[in-house]
Amino acid sequence: MSAPEASRLRRDLGTLESYATLVGILVGAGIFRVTSDAWRLTGSSVVLGYLVLAPAVLATCVPFAVFVSTPLGRTPGGEYVHISRTFGGTGLAFLGAWLKIISYCGALAYLAGAFADYVLAPSGAVHTIVALATLVAFGVLHALGVRWFGRLQVAMCALLGVSILVLVVPGLFAIRAAHYAPFFNGGKMGFLASLPLLFFSYAGFESLAQTAGEVRNSTRRLPLVFVRGVLWTTLVFFLMSFVAFGVLPGAELAASSAPMTAVARVYLPVGAAWIVTLGALMAIATSLNASMLVPSRLAIMLAADGVAPRWIATIAPRTGTPVLGLALTCGLSAALVASGRVGLALDIAVLALVLLYLLHSIALLVVPRRNPQLYASREVRLPAWLEKSAAWISIASMGGLVAVLVRQDLRTLRSDEFATRAARGQWTSVELLAAWSLLGGAVYVMHRRRRIQSPVSSAVVGPVS
Repeated sequence: MSAPEASRLRRDLGTLESYATLVGILVGAGIFRVTSDAWRLTGSSVVLGYLVLAPAVLATCVPFAVFVSTPLGRTPGGEYVHISRTFGGTGLAFLGAWLKIISYCGALAYLAGAFADYVLAPSGAVHTIVALATLVAFGVLHALGVRWFGRLQVAMCALLGVSILVLVVPGLFAIRAAHYAPFFNGGKMGFLASLPLLFFSYAGFESLAQTAGEVRNSTRRLPLVFVRGVLWTTLVFFLMSFVAFGVLPGAELAASSAPMTAVARVYLPVGAAWIVTLGALMAIATSLNASMLVPSRLAIMLAADGVAPRWIATIAPRTGTPVLGLALTCGLSAALVASGRVGLALDIAVLALVLLYLLHSIALLVVPRRNPQLYASREVRLPAWLEKSAAWISIASMGGLVAVLVRQDLRTLRSDEFATRAARGQWTSVELLAAWSLLGGAVYVMHRRRRIQSPVSSAVVGPVS
């Protein structure tokens, strides 16, 4: 592309909108539902699980903070751009980006369905219509301009923050220590098995990098937002789970379809629990709003490198938004909702993102040698030992999570016959990941011959082959 489409995006987002994007996508449906689901595996030690995962997530944030402080932090693309410009090729980076797009479309479909659940849409056709209408509404909002995305995200995060305060502060005085026993229900293996599930709450923090083309002074603002936002979110996760398991026995939490609302009813005045229910709705909405932004911005850079159709990167002159990319995102997500096969895309989300985080951390280790000019351009100047330590901690942690996930899938593969699972439409994440990877590889090969020079390629960024 002779005129980079990414440069036509409008920088209408500031620091507040950046924090709202990160916190909104993290404090989403996960913490309101995953906490009670994880209890079945490990008991009240879920509280400890969030703290155990925090150093790994913070370490994984460091590579993002470093890369977005370089000139790459002025364009969208996130891990795709960071990895491709580090290694000088698009193949592996494309596969990660492809899986990420599939995962986010699955997440959007799931969140739209969860939104319909919370507005009490009955099951069946009405529920599907509400979910589809939700996707369309957020898609239209994004198409109108990124400033509307930012304003709505800040407003919804404010309501979410109020509901969390209402839940946590009085809840600290309603805790009963006896509810934490037994702390470990499933022993060591149960605790380890719960970590990938809890990690789902943290997954998505990297989506902030996709706003780089629309945040003012992005190379200075985003690195701090990454680290501080995850720190604050960790505190929220810990306090919410600490209160939840201290107020209600785990069995009651696990049996509830709205666990945090059930907790709030114990100590809040009659009728006041609706504030927490509103918070759960805002949690879903903020996650949906932020997730809607990601695939279309990532697609801009894929098109720029010639590994996706050019039309997908089209920016509307009046709004400065990738309208066709947004339409495709809504269309794919809507198809998953309408078909009822959300799991085909969503079930690879954790494994795909963890593998992408792993590769991204490896990129930080090798970028000083593979692209020294890019590394020298960074504005975040951490001590070399800290950068390397963070990268190795992330690699070890993400590798451990991959091992746990694959181990669980292998157990399923050994215990259940393929024909039986296929008849039920139940696939392991490993099988789905392999299938989507093969399809992504075919797409990549199809577009490779028409690849063009990346618009962000320069002496600093480095060309891709």
